[in-house]
Amino acid sequence: MLTGLIQVFPNPNIFDIPGTLIRLGWYGIGYVVGVSVLLLVGQREAVRRGIDPKHIMNALIVVAVCALIGARLYHVVDQSAYYLQNLPAIVLPPYSGLALYGGVAGAIVGIAYYVRRNHLPFWSALDILVPGALFAQGIARWGNFFNQELYGPPTDLPWGITIGCDHRVDPYFCPAYPEATTGFQPLFFYESVLDVTGGFVALWLSRRQIARLLPGDLASFWFIWYGTVRFLLETFRYNYDWKLLGVAPTAMVIGIAVVVFGIASIVWRHRRSVTPAPEPTPA
Repeated sequence: MLTGLIQVFPNPNIFDIPGTLIRLGWYGIGYVVGVSVLLLVGQREAVRRGIDPKHIMNALIVVAVCALIGARLYHVVDQSAYYLQNLPAIVLPPYSGLALYGGVAGAIVGIAYYVRRNHLPFWSALDILVPGALFAQGIARWGNFFNQELYGPPTDLPWGITIGCDHRVDPYFCPAYPEATTGFQPLFFYESVLDVTGGFVALWLSRRQIARLLPGDLASFWFIWYGTVRFLLETFRYNYDWKLLGVAPTAMVIGIAVVVFGIASIVWRHRRSVTPAPEPTPA
């Protein structure tokens, strides 16, 4: 079918001990690198906004735990057809299945808990983390490459990637689509590039447009940017397991919802900021 595709079949693990659960996956390494970048960028943004950067590290454990729980729960529900037949896999390693929307929801819960206990502004805390979070998302997406997942339909583009037969989803099973001659759209790569681009845009907004921004505006930007990216890329995917009311893919519905929320929150926030104060009632 193709002649110029990228023929790579990566091993998802850096190493593993046969017969045991001891293994180190590239997906996990991607998360570690991504979180490290998030912490570094977040600390610098905190300093710029007059917040003690120590809070970034101090909040790490509670936010990370909440994010992991949320990411795992979303993934299990999304892939319920598999986990209903393999219940132990929900809690037993390896934990390769993590969903970003669930992780973000869990992280927000963790952040809300931390800032409440430490008397910090919630929306400003989210704004501080947005640029680094987008960079982290872009880095972590490369774990999908090593796991041979998050790909789209067959393509004859020169950057199409090969996907092993054991990682195919319907309707792209072998031998209808031969393993060595069929390339697929690298959706993970598209999202990675767009996430990193969004991180740089967020940094630019934070540093160049700070006078025009209100607390929460960068958080709203994340909802708009990532919701749009995810919605567009989801149109390339097939064989969804989790559909809202059995009709619309849940990830696409969430993408639209977060974009609408992001736009509405900015409009509401800025309209509220320019609303004139009521005149005092004469005595």
